[in-house]
Amino acid sequence: MALNNLNFNNNYSIQQMQDILAGNRNKNVANKDNAPLGTSFEEILARQKEQTSGLKFSKHASERLIDRDIDMTDEQLERLETGAKKAGLKGINESLVMVDGMAFIVNIKNNTVITAVAGDDEMVFSNIDGAVIA
Repeated sequence: MALNNLNFNNNYSIQQMQDILAGNRNKNVANKDNAPLGTSFEEILARQKEQTSGLKFSKHASERLIDRDIDMTDEQLERLETGAKKAGLKGINESLVMVDGMAFIVNIKNNTVITAVAGDDEMVFSNIDGAVIA
């Protein structure tokens, strides 16, 4: 909670200020949109789950995407995520997911792309226990 949202023309009690500084929800204090200040733990947890529900790219995979000039469309990224989900449903732990000639190694448990290879690169894969063509 930022103090920028406080209306300094109002008088706040010590309890209200403690609640504001502690980030607790206080129905008597509102921000400029007239919404209660603070966010509940449930709201923060739900927002965090939404943000982390998608596939993540490891630092290594991100570097490979840049080094190998691999650009993905939203549709290709969605197919990669779908392929990873299908691999998880089949009990695969480390999956090769192929999307339009691009190959991705995905750690299914961590929902993380480990590395990426473009179509004209050498394609030898080890330490995988399944593959999906998406």
